[in-house]
Amino acid sequence: LLLAVVVPGAPARAWGPIGHRTIAQVAENHLTSRTRREVTKLLGEQTLPEVAYWADEIRYLPEWKKGDTWHYISIDDTETIASTVRNPAGDVLEAIERMEKALRDPATPRAERIEALKFLIHFVGDVHQPLHVGRRADAGGNKIDVILNGQKNSLHWVWDAVMINDMGMSYTELAHAIDHPSAAQVATWQKARPADWVNEGFALRPQVYDGVPEDGKLNYLYSFKNWPLLREQLEKAGVRLAGELNAIFDPRHR
Repeated sequence: LLLAVVVPGAPARAWGPIGHRTIAQVAENHLTSRTRREVTKLLGEQTLPEVAYWADEIRYLPEWKKGDTWHYISIDDTETIASTVRNPAGDVLEAIERMEKALRDPATPRAERIEALKFLIHFVGDVHQPLHVGRRADAGGNKIDVILNGQKNSLHWVWDAVMINDMGMSYTELAHAIDHPSAAQVATWQKARPADWVNEGFALRPQVYDGVPEDGKLNYLYSFKNWPLLREQLEKAGVRLAGELNAIFDPRHR
């Protein structure tokens, strides 16, 4: 919170602490026992939810400025992953693939594996927020000012945190409330690959913009209409994160 106050104009964080920790808690619920043991070897006493927000906490450190672009990918309305100009500094899709590669490589030093795991936990969450597959013109909704519940924020932050915080639940309560996928949903969601997640976010993006008036004044109907989508993205991100970790750490899932 202090960083958010003292760094004006800083890039918006993804999902906010509750969103990221909810995703991580859902993921933790779906880990195999083998994966859980391997993750514990790297994180020690820390849980997935406890490290889920780390990648945002370090963004304002000079040595991690290089990672700003790793949290999103820019794809305009008429583009695709294949046709868009990818950022040479990296984007969320490239970062997910890079972190997974580092975790799979037994030659990766332990410190780098821990770092890669923390980043992966965060970036899988990021890519499931539709505005992290953003339009360049409005920087994924960061340049669109809206007012919801009397508070002025960017449209991006409304999706990252405001609607989630308005539910009035802790991340453990929210994870408990949303983590009820069917076996078929788990299988289908985990079958999709990171590029598929990006394409899903792109396809969902029109709903995010729908209902945003020119004056930016949103009402409760906007939150009511979009909560089912937001809820599913949180749940889906957690299930998919578990699937990725199981595939990395448990030979039975490779």
